[in-house]
Formats: sequence, C-alpha cells, structure tokens
Amino acid sequence: MAGATGTRLTYRRQCRYNTKSNMQRILCTPGGKLVYQAIQKKAKGPACGDCGKALIGLPRLRPMEYRRLKNREKRVSRAYGGSRCAHCVRNRVVRAFLIEEQKCVKQVLADKLSQNKAEDTKKSKSKK
Repeated sequence: MAGATGTRLTYRRQCRYNTKSNMQRILCTPGGKLVYQAIQKKAKGPACGDCGKALIGLPRLRPMEYRRLKNREKRVSRAYGGSRCAHCVRNRVVRAFLIEEQKCVKQVLADKLSQNKAEDTKKSKSKK
C-alpha cells in the first residue's frame, strides 16, 4: 500500500507477509513521515458454553490479556458466572428441580403400590 505522497513503506516487524496476525495501518508521524503501525487482532470475547451467545459483563480481550486480569474481572458473581449466560443457568436450575420432583413422585407411587400389594396379600391370607 502506498501513502498519499506515493512513498514506499516497509514493515517494521520480522514478518513480511500480509497475514491475519500482521495487519498494519498507515500513520503519519509528527515529522511528516508515513510509517506502518501494527494492529492487534480483534478479540472474539467469551461466549456461553451451552447456547454460544456472548457473555454480558465480561471484557472482550485477547487470551494473554485475560491472564493479567483479576478473578473478579474475569467472571460475573453468579453460579457458572464466567462460562454460562443467565438464561442457561436458570434452565439448569429448573431442570435439576424438576428431576428431583420427578424422583419424589416416583418414590410416592412406589410406596403406594407396595402398600396396596401388602393389603392384597393380607386379605388373601385371611380368606384362606
């Protein structure tokens, strides 16, 4: 890419190819020279592990920059804070509750069946 004055520019780093990690923009210095300035890649940001939507309340940084953050900056103060969105956490809680309720209902039905069988056997023994 040539600048406004038609000067040739050279990369300021070792990599000489136009790759995703070697993107440059033209910058005019205070001395009037045109130079290349390296551009950092855009971060994708953290996403929910279940639905894939972007997580709210977390910064969109490159992986190395996440390591420099404090723990309170990496997550939201909630169960599954840094990995699942609020909607998916709610679904998990409701699903767990319903499964437990289903277990209780099965237990109650099994108790009733066993009581009915016990009464039937008592009646049949008394008739003999």
